[in-house]
Amino acid sequence: MSSSEKHRLGRRAFLILPLALAACGFTPANAPGGPVAKLHERIRVDDPSDKNGFDFVERMEERLGRPEAPAYDLAYTITTKAIGVGYTIDSEITRYNLEGVLDYSLTERATGTRVAGGQVHSFTSYSATGSTVAGLAAEEDAAYRLMRILADQVVARLIATAETLP
Repeated sequence: MSSSEKHRLGRRAFLILPLALAACGFTPANAPGGPVAKLHERIRVDDPSDKNGFDFVERMEERLGRPEAPAYDLAYTITTKAIGVGYTIDSEITRYNLEGVLDYSLTERATGTRVAGGQVHSFTSYSATGSTVAGLAAEEDAAYRLMRILADQVVARLIATAETLP
């Protein structure tokens, strides 16, 4: 099979794919009236109690909007731990992994019923070399990135379960 025949077959498959997805009932999550509409501006995330919580709530509101008339409450608990992963010959730590675990629970406001929840986890890394100020800035940036990753994971899970929400 020549290269041009492969290209034509690939193009045909690409053009047929949307039809196949439509036939199976696929609807984009962010489409008007799609599953995200149940979540957009309807989830009130618990108030943050620290910098990590603030960064998490900020990202959740970026993704789902700030609620005007919330239908759901999202409670969360964040746990982080810095683990040394890079060492010099003198056993000095040069690199850390910042691991984070976030437990969350989505509750329907009207009934107080838990409708979704779970746990997400991820990590980011940062360098411990350089000045004290540079190390602290790197650690703070890693924590900020980690909270955004965890928030994105929570949003993805909520979108996946949005069809089943009351």
